[in-house]
Amino acid sequence: MRADRRRHDREILRLAVPALGALTAEPLYVLADTAIVGHLGTDPLAGLGIAGTVLTGVFGVFNFLAYGTTAAVARRIGAGDDRGAAEQGFAGLWLAVGLGLALTAGGLLLAPAIVDAMGASADVRPFALTYLRISLLGAPLVTVMLAGVGYLRGTQDARTPLLIAVAANIANLLLELLLVYGLDLGIAGSAWGTVTAQALSAAAFVALLLRARRRTGADIRPNRREIARTARVGGHLVVRTASLLAAFTVTTAVASRISDTTVAAHQVAFQLWYFLALALDAIAIAGQSIVGRYLGADDAPGTRVVTRRMLQLGVYAGVIAGALVLIAQAPLTALFTDDDAVRDALRSVLPLVALWQPVGAIVFVLDGVLIGAGETRYLAGAMVVASLLFMPFALAVLVFDGGLVALWWTLGVFLGARVVGMGLRYRTDHWLVTGAVRA
Repeated sequence: MRADRRRHDREILRLAVPALGALTAEPLYVLADTAIVGHLGTDPLAGLGIAGTVLTGVFGVFNFLAYGTTAAVARRIGAGDDRGAAEQGFAGLWLAVGLGLALTAGGLLLAPAIVDAMGASADVRPFALTYLRISLLGAPLVTVMLAGVGYLRGTQDARTPLLIAVAANIANLLLELLLVYGLDLGIAGSAWGTVTAQALSAAAFVALLLRARRRTGADIRPNRREIARTARVGGHLVVRTASLLAAFTVTTAVASRISDTTVAAHQVAFQLWYFLALALDAIAIAGQSIVGRYLGADDAPGTRVVTRRMLQLGVYAGVIAGALVLIAQAPLTALFTDDDAVRDALRSVLPLVALWQPVGAIVFVLDGVLIGAGETRYLAGAMVVASLLFMPFALAVLVFDGGLVALWWTLGVFLGARVVGMGLRYRTDHWLVTGAVRA
């Protein structure tokens, strides 16, 4: 039993640790842009803030290209069908290209209206529009990258996406320094630097898929049936992600209506919670790969054992994260703000940030497990229900003047609803559908 546990731990950590590195590497794109553009002036930085917020939200919705492809490819790998896994990867790639091109076309058409809707001032608007338009040209590159990441994770390779992400971030930084300062292209140079780095990453993923095609003899032509299946799974995940974003948006909207101090403290608390969630989400990403492979290999009992261990490791990680928040309360409040009122508000809510870490860990791991099992339709429905249950509680904070602490208790309601919704499914055998392809 102990030997099996050690084997599962090695398997989980082999995928989770590189996934954590890749997850933390991705935000460095925006961080590098912010650091470089910040020295160009307030208006360019504000323009980047507006455009970056839009791009982060839009590209976040398309994460289903990675998640859905991971689960489908992992099933094929578990069944010993390397050719089918590669063809599944190409199905995700073709869908990514189509969606990326559509996103570019639609985004360029709507860019002025989007920037205006975000409330850009007359001085900031040109910078936001420039960055957004150039970045939208890279949309097909981003979607191809997501599909490529999903394919490699499905083959149980989390190390290569990390290496590509690190190399792309280094290229992005060097290119931006050259284009912004060397060629004096301003915010446009920053955007072009990022798009070029994205092109290099996308080319690397395509090259790896083509190498898999040569090794397996996979057919790279668009397979309408496989693309449709991937799109259907993607539709479920879009509903799930949109419901999640809606809940978080309502939370911020409520905080902003309480007071400026409240929304400032909430922003810091939420970003801290989100950053720590990346570490916990790494286990969920490992779960997508491992669950798909076990089910593809017709090993339902083994799936139960390994997922139970993932949940244990997730809770341990959540407890550690929560303890770190409690220990570091004083330096955290000093690090993020000099405003005494914001510091006081932040101190009041950090214990809840800590408390929700283990609960969030259960949520993230169950999410990864059920995505790996192909339970995307159920996940979409469960997320919609959890969001609808949460919103009246969040709005009640305004009605009864509950304040920031009450608002963060309602986030606990949201996480609890997600635990119940996914936990009920996990306790059954309905998700343990084995085989190379989920019917």
